[in-house]
Amino acid sequence: MTISADHTAPDQAQQAVNEDAVAEAVRKFGITVEDYMLPARHQIQMVDPEGRLKADDDQGTEPGHEYPVPGDEELMAAYEQLVVGRRVNDQNSALVRQGRMAVYPSSHGQEACQVAAALCLSEGDWMFPTYRDSVAVMARGVDPVEAMTLFRGDWHSGFDPLRHKVGAQCTPLTTQLLHAVGVAHAAKLRGEDTVVLAMCGDGATSEGDFHEALNFAAVFHLPVVFFVQNNKYAISVPLAHQSVAPSLAHKAVGYGMAGERVDGNDVVALLAVLDRAVKLAREGSGPLLVEAHTYRMQAHTNADDATRYRQDSEVAEWQAKDPVSRMRTYLADRGLLDDQAEARILAKAEAVATQLRDGLSEDVPVDPQELFRHVFSAPTPQLKEQSAMLADELSREASSEEAPK
Repeated sequence: MTISADHTAPDQAQQAVNEDAVAEAVRKFGITVEDYMLPARHQIQMVDPEGRLKADDDQGTEPGHEYPVPGDEELMAAYEQLVVGRRVNDQNSALVRQGRMAVYPSSHGQEACQVAAALCLSEGDWMFPTYRDSVAVMARGVDPVEAMTLFRGDWHSGFDPLRHKVGAQCTPLTTQLLHAVGVAHAAKLRGEDTVVLAMCGDGATSEGDFHEALNFAAVFHLPVVFFVQNNKYAISVPLAHQSVAPSLAHKAVGYGMAGERVDGNDVVALLAVLDRAVKLAREGSGPLLVEAHTYRMQAHTNADDATRYRQDSEVAEWQAKDPVSRMRTYLADRGLLDDQAEARILAKAEAVATQLRDGLSEDVPVDPQELFRHVFSAPTPQLKEQSAMLADELSREASSEEAPK
């Protein structure tokens, strides 16, 4: 973290506030500071791959790391978003093959992380997603077609970040974490009750921006939850070639913040862990890092050949941990999900898929003059000259096409 001359680090009074906030969190959980910062010895898992709720003594968690099961209404809302998210992933992959989208980074298999990320936030909170988090963006309330505008090849994100409090998805790795920290810092200076969820993948933790974002957030005690979706590969580079830390959640300790790791295919555990992380951040406990262990079942994008760096047996192992079928079994066994509710949810998912097909099949009017708009608030003389040249060229081309043959 670099601190400029007119942007000083926290003074002793601020440091005391930071320490008091952590001490209050420790008091609530009845644990030591070291236990508060360290992630649980085992990843938090509440519903196993077979869809069974695990007993407390099966979790292997340290004291202070037990989580209550979220309410039935929240779980049903999460399952609905899971089913919609799976349908969105499959539909978008088909649209790429049909040439209606330029590229799509699928989150098939990671839908539990996507849904929990959106549902843990309040209306006034901010989310900063990665390029793979389209399902989370839609679950946050962004229109599906608007969310896919970027991947169709348009020049803008397609939706209004301020309206939805969702940062624009972008390809540069990890830059969104710095944006997230900046928004959290501004909210704190204004006295706003805002929590920021900053999403990234395991590959992003190897970037310098990751260090700068976490260090700044910790030093200035900002209400940020860093949510790392560890899907085992940074494109084709496995995690073992990126880090030898016990877990990515352990990285939080070096910045003076708490870390936790959770089964990223268990939406029940994800909701519980992220709900608490957001609550703690809102109450002034400072930033936290949550690592979710998950897996992308499909290739990095449609331009990637995943068979070159991973085995079919590995993919098959993770198919058995599917977040959608796991949640379906759990809710059905509890009597919360019947055939009628399942049919209603499937119909909603299909309606979203239809909306995507119809919306992305429409021809978009092309205005070449947009090349020069929104570059500067006041166009430079060079841009004006180039715009005039293009307008003249287009005018002459139109005239030649209208002339009699």
